[in-house]
Formats: sequence, structure tokens, C-alpha cells
Amino acid sequence: MLYYVFRYFEKLDIPGSGLWSYISFRSVMAFLIAMVLSWLIGKWFITFMHNNRTRFEEKKFDVSIDPVAAKHKYTPSMGGIVIIAAVLIACLLFGRLRNIYLLLMIGTTIWLGVTGFIDDYLKIKRSKNGLAPSWKLISQLGLGIIVALTLYLSPDAVIHENIVSQRTKSGTEIVHKSEPVKSTITTIPFVKSHNFDYSWLGSKQIGWCVFVIVTVFFIMLTSNGINLNDGVDGMAAGNSAIIFVALGIFAYVSSHIGFASYLNIMYIPGAQELVVYTFAMIGALIGFLWHNTHPAKVYMGDTGSLSIGGVIAVLALIIHKEIMLFFLCGLLIIELASSKLQTLYSIWGTKHGRKQRLIKRAPFHDAFRAGYNFDPTIKYKFPWCSGDDEDERVTVHFWIISILLAAFTVILLKVR
Repeated sequence: MLYYVFRYFEKLDIPGSGLWSYISFRSVMAFLIAMVLSWLIGKWFITFMHNNRTRFEEKKFDVSIDPVAAKHKYTPSMGGIVIIAAVLIACLLFGRLRNIYLLLMIGTTIWLGVTGFIDDYLKIKRSKNGLAPSWKLISQLGLGIIVALTLYLSPDAVIHENIVSQRTKSGTEIVHKSEPVKSTITTIPFVKSHNFDYSWLGSKQIGWCVFVIVTVFFIMLTSNGINLNDGVDGMAAGNSAIIFVALGIFAYVSSHIGFASYLNIMYIPGAQELVVYTFAMIGALIGFLWHNTHPAKVYMGDTGSLSIGGVIAVLALIIHKEIMLFFLCGLLIIELASSKLQTLYSIWGTKHGRKQRLIKRAPFHDAFRAGYNFDPTIKYKFPWCSGDDEDERVTVHFWIISILLAAFTVILLKVR
């Protein structure tokens, strides 16, 4: 919104108006505003939820399930509203609202935010069950179709396949830019061409159908991963902020013809507006951490985790870097896999008359947390997790792992 106002001021030769044409300036402003708004809205939200505790209190924690969290006093959920509000306001103020990619990210944030809010609200009203898994799947499937159709039909959603650059004898660099095309190509590491096309099995129509399936898969993967990672104060918000830093770098280099040429990746004009979105999200998450660090005064709930996880996937899909999420979101994948495998291994053991688990607690981070009384009659396949670390220690350790994964993933852009 302000972008168009100051672009008009620039035509009137008002000093300083030209700053708004720089993506770096608008991104930093979006970061600062989102961080301050998240902090301020968070304070109001916590007060509001405590004043309406009888209407919005979820059922008390089950000591047998989570004795650590059960010791906490009442902590309101649905804090994802704070993050979403801060991100949307910052993007509306500093983004180019005619940009198809930014509009798609705003739509995704609202779509999954509403889905998560309904889930959280039903948990409060029903005191146990939230939105049925089938309805979540329908929501994610619908979003996947919308994302794919938007990228397929919008004339602005195009890419330039890998840019070729060369230097003349005089030292002048010549960049050969391909024609803009609609494509189901995605970036993959470790290979020279850096590309993989979903339509390699058949026509482009088949490729777009595969793209819809891939979209839904990654939305489910990252959404459920963030949801499981949100089990310790500050962990999910911190890990998500780190992931968005890497995605912001991907968005910037993909939108810059020089960096795209150097890294031998596809050039995506217009993707620079995604940098504004990622900076806004990082700022909102840091502002939210002010209230969410141990001891947490508010939880993000499914309103936050479903939305944050979904936008991670959609943002990566827009810039054709979704395969890189297997490395960037490796910690989330481990969390999700540990939970599913723990359940399957336990069921298999029960059928054979044995009490067994893969690790002491699932998801993965719970195996390190202090406060659990482990059953000595259960046989653990991997009993090496001590289970004696305080929540703050576990959170910081997982942040460090996320930083290492993010750095490794960024480096992979040059590894081929």
C-alpha cells in the first residue's frame, strides 16, 4: 500500500521517496514493523485470553501424556493469530500488492490460518477433539489445487530457465536470458543441470497434476512437522524463523538475474516480493518469541503451526525449491518420522505381546526433556536419549541444529 503512495511521491520528486523502490529497504521495514506489531498484539492477546479464560481455556494437560507441560499454569493457545496479523499488516504496508506471488502467500496465510483457528476453537469447545483429519486434508488439497492453478494460469507466474553467462576477452560479462515460460521444473542439488521436471513421464498436463500432488504432500509434511515441533516453549517459532531466513535467501537469488546466473538456477522475475514476506514472517516470529520463550505466556496452536508450515511449503514451491525442503526442514521430518514410527513400532510390539518403543519419548525432542518417569518394563530400541535436559536447553540445541541445516541447504545451491 505504502509502496504505491511513495512511488507517486517519487514522480513528484519528493526527496527520499525513491527508497521504496529498493527491496532491501521495504524488507527491513516489514521486518521491524512485524516484530513490533507481534510484540504489541501479543501483549493484548494474552490479556484478552486471560480475561476470557472461561470461554477459551482448553482441557487441562494429561499428566500421563505430558507431565512437564501439566505443571504449567494456564497458558492460552491460538497465539498464531498474533503472528498472522503482524505478517499481513506488514505485507499490506510494504509489499507490492499487484504481485501474484505476494498475493498467493497472503491467501495461503489466511486460508491455513482459518483452518488452524477452527481446529483450535473446536478443541476448546469439545474439550478434546478438533477438526477431523479428513477436513484438514480437504483444506490442504484445496490449497494445493489453488496454488497449482494460479501458477499455471497467471501470466505473471513465469520463469526463465537456467541463465547462461559468459565473459568476453575484454572482461565484459554477457548474460543470455531464456524466454519466459510456464514450467514444472524444480531445483535439485548434486546434479550439473540443477533441474528436475515433473512432466518427464509425459505431457505438461501430467506434470501439473504431479505438481498438485507434490504441493499437497509438502504442505502436509511441513504443517505436521511444525505442529509436532511446537511441543517446547519457543522451539517451533525459533526453528521456523531460521527456515524463513534460508527461504528468503532463495527468493532473493532466484529473483536476481545475476545471482541466478552465477548459481545456475532458474530466474523468477517478481519473486523479490517474497523477500518482503519472509522478512515480515521472521519479524513476527521473533516478536512472538518474546511471549513464547520459557516459561511461555502463549502458545501458537494449530492456528500458527498449520499456517506457518503451509506457507513454508508454498513459498518453496513458488520459487521451485521444494526439493530443498528435505534438507532445510530435516529436523521437522525427523520429528514427524519419530512420532509415526514410534506408534507403528509400539503397535507391532503389542501384537506380539511385547511392550516396546523405538525411543523413550516421541516426537524426537521429548526424548531429551527432563521430568518424565520412564517405564522400566518397556524395552527401548534406541535408549541413548538421556531425558534429563531442561526445556530451555533442548530448545537452544534444536535451534543450533536448524541453523546448521539452513546453512547446509544454502550451500547446496552451489553443489552440483
